[in-house]
Amino acid sequence: MIRAALLLSGIAPLVFAIPVAAQSMDHSAHDAASTPTANPTPEASGCTPDHAAMGHCTLAAPSPEAPDAKTVPDTQATDHGAPPADPDCPPEHASMGHCTPKRAPAHDRMNMPETPGASSARGTDLAAGDAPAPPPPGEWYADRIFPREEMEHSRHAMMVENGAQQIGFVSLNLAEYQARKGRDGFRWDGEAWYGGDINRLTLKSEGETVFGEGLERGEVQALYSRAIGPYFNAQAGVRQDFGHGPDRSYATIGFEGLAPYWFEVEGALFLSNKGDLLARIEGGYDQRITQKLVVQPMAEANFAVRDVPESGIGSGLSDFELGLRLRYEVVKEFAPYVGVEWTRKVGDSARFARAAGEGASGVGFVVGVKAWF
Repeated sequence: MIRAALLLSGIAPLVFAIPVAAQSMDHSAHDAASTPTANPTPEASGCTPDHAAMGHCTLAAPSPEAPDAKTVPDTQATDHGAPPADPDCPPEHASMGHCTPKRAPAHDRMNMPETPGASSARGTDLAAGDAPAPPPPGEWYADRIFPREEMEHSRHAMMVENGAQQIGFVSLNLAEYQARKGRDGFRWDGEAWYGGDINRLTLKSEGETVFGEGLERGEVQALYSRAIGPYFNAQAGVRQDFGHGPDRSYATIGFEGLAPYWFEVEGALFLSNKGDLLARIEGGYDQRITQKLVVQPMAEANFAVRDVPESGIGSGLSDFELGLRLRYEVVKEFAPYVGVEWTRKVGDSARFARAAGEGASGVGFVVGVKAWF
């Protein structure tokens, strides 16, 4: 009995070791000559896709032209149309779900030869084409139910209300009392327009009076305005001056719009009936302190190509003004304000002003209202 027990104890380890050795054996060590040579299947060769994905063996690449897969060069077994492998995610790791290969850059995918029946580009990676746009629908479903004439009228009304409508607008940018040393007065600046989003007829007017002396200066502009972009309009028309000095008429060309960072800008060239060429540029910015309290800095500069003594205008930079106004928007359409304004005439304009007994510069406090409807 003792001898039999010792014999069994010696055989038992060998019995359990044989299956373990069979499982740990490298399947790639099998002789390929022992397998069939005519397109062997993975199961017949002893190397299944699961074992190949874990690196235990290498699948033979069958070839219809070569009877033995071992004679096929590696370059023929490579898919040149596939994206380059991701070094951080080898194919065997990707097949086991451990990672996801990164896609090749768009330009690499576009330069790769296309695989028959497949496209490597998707969505916005597709190259821009020049195919014509699809034709507009020539048949409306509603016409099957309602009379066509009534539906045409409805569609026309919809087009008008969504872009072709005509709108009127009136804006009083400045309507203020100006307290200046010995020359208190009133100043206005406003515009009105009527038209659509693209074409408009615009009227502008500005000027000032001096209490006890009447109208000091004023002008009216009638302009055709056309949108040249989402934020700017080009304008052309005529301007008529009135007040002290000679009345002059001008041909006008200019622009207005909203510059980057929400600066409202406006500029124009004026050619008078006497051959005088003037220019003006102005701008402002609304800085909100609260939803209703707004600080608005403003600036304006005027230029002339030559002296116009009868109008008190000198060549070059004629005059400029800087203003700062604080307004409170009771509602969006009505906002009273207070502020300060500084004006300065330079060059020959200052000389003409002194010769007329006026100062070349001045500071004024203003109280007014801004409104639109």
